[in-house]
Amino acid sequence: MRIAIVNDLAIAVEVLRRALAQAADLQLAWIARNGEEAVHLCARDRPDLILMDLFMPVMDGVEATRRIMRESPCAILVVTADVTDSVAKVFEAMGAGALDAVNTPIHGEGGAAASPLLAKIETIHKLIAPHSAPMPPGEGVEAGDDIPLVAIGASTGGPAALAALLAPLPHDFPAALLVVQHVDVQFAGGLANWLGQSCSLEVRAAREGDRPQAGCVLLAATNDHMVLTPTRRLAYAPEPLDYPYRPSANVFFESAAKYWRSPGIAALLTGMGRDGATGLLTLRRAGWRTFSQNRESCAVYGMPKAAEELGAAERVLTPPQMAEELRVRIGTPRIPALPRR
Repeated sequence: MRIAIVNDLAIAVEVLRRALAQAADLQLAWIARNGEEAVHLCARDRPDLILMDLFMPVMDGVEATRRIMRESPCAILVVTADVTDSVAKVFEAMGAGALDAVNTPIHGEGGAAASPLLAKIETIHKLIAPHSAPMPPGEGVEAGDDIPLVAIGASTGGPAALAALLAPLPHDFPAALLVVQHVDVQFAGGLANWLGQSCSLEVRAAREGDRPQAGCVLLAATNDHMVLTPTRRLAYAPEPLDYPYRPSANVFFESAAKYWRSPGIAALLTGMGRDGATGLLTLRRAGWRTFSQNRESCAVYGMPKAAEELGAAERVLTPPQMAEELRVRIGTPRIPALPRR
């Protein structure tokens, strides 16, 4: 796996070089000292993965990510001094197409300091490698609820796409929305807060045992898979352990097809890889209305493309168009008539 480093600090570059040297299958492709240099180098020599800092002179990591994903798309992992102090920038980078974020390994703490970074690289390697391990179709189970359900899966570029989809929906939208976004557990709470500021719906991280509620967006919030149970409550399941997408849209979609009796609406948004495609097909076969994001509005046209190739997407739309479809098909609550005097 060929990896590029984009960082203006010599000490950070050296720490990253040493971290990559710990794995025999990782090869340093090139080094850029700012985002503009990275854009040019990537156009000439596209690596498998870029380790992108956020704060650099000339061009920062967010704009560099946006340019690279538009001109020479490849996997990008944000590697910066302290991701918790830069949450807004991290979400900007993810909205532009970055897959994930991790702290720069602390210099001088030995090989163990690089473990989180190397684990992220290994996960991304599985993500970008060909993968064809669909979830088995679920059997129908007597279950259901009175409120409509909207199921959404997203990955690379997902935060921005989710914001564009949720923003037009009214605060009293009469459906429950459940979202699986590929994001590390440490960012789930921050992502929920960030999305909540961009729309009028309630948005929060899903807890074990939560029941979907109308007008509420529940976001998968652990590195296990969010699933619906036979009692129509939410739970987190570790299986399948070897699945590279955690949490997985496929796993969630399959559980929705199995345990939510009334067909709802499902959408698969921008993302690298194929997660969600087979699950979306299962939902369509179960009578759900299914949408995938169109190529032009995607940061990475991977997951939606896979869904379209399988015939899983009934319609191909932009996120705002999806919002309009939700408003038309599900509607808004009817205002009760005032009693006559």
